[in-house]
Amino acid sequence: MKKYDVAVVGGCAAGITAAIAVKRQNPELNIVIIEKLPRIGKKILATGNGRCNLTNLNAVCTDYKNPAFVSRVFEKYSPDKVIEFFESMGLLTYSDSEGRVYPGSNMAASVLDVLRYEVEGLGIDVICDTAVNQITKKNGGFTVNGEIECRKILLATGGKASPSQGSDGSGYSLATQLGHTVTKLYPSLVPLTASGAPKALKGVRARNVKLTLENGKVLKETKGELLFTDNGISGIAAMELAALAEESVSTVKVKTFTHIDFLPGMTEKELVNYLLKVKDIKEYCPMDMLFVGTLPKAIGIEICKAVKLYKQDKPISFLSYRDIACIAAKAKNYELEITGTKGFANAQVTSGGIPVSEINAETMESKLCKGLYFAGEITDVDAGCGGYNLQWAFASGLLAGENL
Repeated sequence: MKKYDVAVVGGCAAGITAAIAVKRQNPELNIVIIEKLPRIGKKILATGNGRCNLTNLNAVCTDYKNPAFVSRVFEKYSPDKVIEFFESMGLLTYSDSEGRVYPGSNMAASVLDVLRYEVEGLGIDVICDTAVNQITKKNGGFTVNGEIECRKILLATGGKASPSQGSDGSGYSLATQLGHTVTKLYPSLVPLTASGAPKALKGVRARNVKLTLENGKVLKETKGELLFTDNGISGIAAMELAALAEESVSTVKVKTFTHIDFLPGMTEKELVNYLLKVKDIKEYCPMDMLFVGTLPKAIGIEICKAVKLYKQDKPISFLSYRDIACIAAKAKNYELEITGTKGFANAQVTSGGIPVSEINAETMESKLCKGLYFAGEITDVDAGCGGYNLQWAFASGLLAGENL
């Protein structure tokens, strides 16, 4: 039977960070990271389109689910503190205009490399290719898989999103073995599926759109890039609606819709006036050219088709004032019925997890099982795109590690 002071179950961003924090403060302790994949940190390589958007300078508690809980964690480990942590391992970073922070190399592998070498340099044991199926409380400590004993244990197994990267939801069953509950789980930051999604727009992007999700009442509004897919919509603006969309479709009897405002910077009246000017300027141009100055051509055509006013053989001058008004109204409110999401297999994050009411926000220790700690996505905390979820992983990992 191998014996350790601390066992970290899950070699993810939160787990690796926590193990480093423990060992730095307590070099005499024996620490082990147990990972089911052949190598720790695989999911880090897929973040930020391979660049690893490791935090966001603008991240505040109100960007997250359960903000009061997050606030207490961020009091100690703000984005600046996370950046300091990486600088202490020699990683230089830069931020863009949106506050997103990336490694100076623009490669996610750099983030993983500094973490891995720190683990190795500190003498932290790593056991890979090992799935944890059972944790039992014994003699004031824990036994893992009947083979490893430890005084304290951290669950940093992630959620259910992207199971190919190691997050298959197994951590939830481990938590329930130790007396915890799990909230309803939904895929988040994942493309939406929609009924009647226009096939002609597959692969077409629109920037700076506004989406409104509703099922008889407004659930959420987002702004950002929109990408049309073969059976729905993707892009930041759509994916940030995913968890609420999945919940609405699966639990509410009325239909769920998203309303797309392709030009949120203009009122409907302003858009009508703009299109009337376009009509004067380009009166002999084909109708394909009506939105060319503002939107991708294919989207402009689709808007005209949606109100049954598209005539390929007619010039823009063919449109009456009433026609222009109808087209403008559709551009400001293009409706799609949402039927669900692409599921956990394609999701970046899990919404839901271990209720924060069961975790001490000052330490990340369980309120129900002494010596058990949590960090990262396994908790019922998530946020939108832009480095916010990795900020939570690193911040909660550092706090858990400090207190382990």
